[in-house]
This record gives sequence, structure tokens and C-alpha cells, in this order.
Amino acid sequence: MKVNELQAKQGNVDIEVEIVSVDEPREFQKFGMTGRVANATAKDDTGEIKVTLWNEQIDQVKAGDKVKITKGYVNEWQGEKQLTTGKFGQLEVLGSESTEGTEANEEASDAVEDATEEKVE
Repeated sequence: MKVNELQAKQGNVDIEVEIVSVDEPREFQKFGMTGRVANATAKDDTGEIKVTLWNEQIDQVKAGDKVKITKGYVNEWQGEKQLTTGKFGQLEVLGSESTEGTEANEEASDAVEDATEEKVE
């Protein structure tokens, strides 16, 4: 599936896109629980779309990453289409445009985990 084929209220979306940018996360409260959400901009060769990242997804994704969204959902906010994993979907980081090979991707993942742990402490 391609970005230009996505329609509002469309479910079961399987797509691969490149993350262009990730906005600063913000906290929210729902049902007495605190969570985090951030918007990202993603693209493929047919266009761009906003992607909503939830909680741990925010720390997994950075600009330049290729990601695969499986069973995603497209909603619309203020006239703009947004792609999200929703309740049933998942997001997988396939790698960065600047890294090649599985070993480089594993090293990048380890570095992200280390940086995340440093921020938490």
C-alpha cells in the first residue's frame, strides 16, 4: 500500500514509509493513566502523511528510519489524514537510510536503548 492510497477511517493498513521528522512528545492523562504521544511525518514515493506515535514507539523511531506499520488505522484530525497503529496494529523499525546490514542495525538499536536508559536515570 502507498501513502496516496490511504483514506480516512481506513483500517487494516500495511505500509512501509520513511520517517522524515518526529515532533517533541507530549504527555496526556486518560482513565487515570499517564501516557505520551508524538506526531511524526512519514513519506514514501507517492507523498507524506502524519504518523501518531504512542508511548514506547516514540523512543524506537527517529528521522531517517524506515518503518513498517501492520494493521494500522487512518483517522482524520482537523482535515489532515493521520496514520496510527491503533489498538490492533504494530510498528516495526526496519532500519535507517544511513545504515546498511543487520549488524549495523543491531548496533544502532543498542545505542538507542543505551541513550534511552541514560535519559531515564
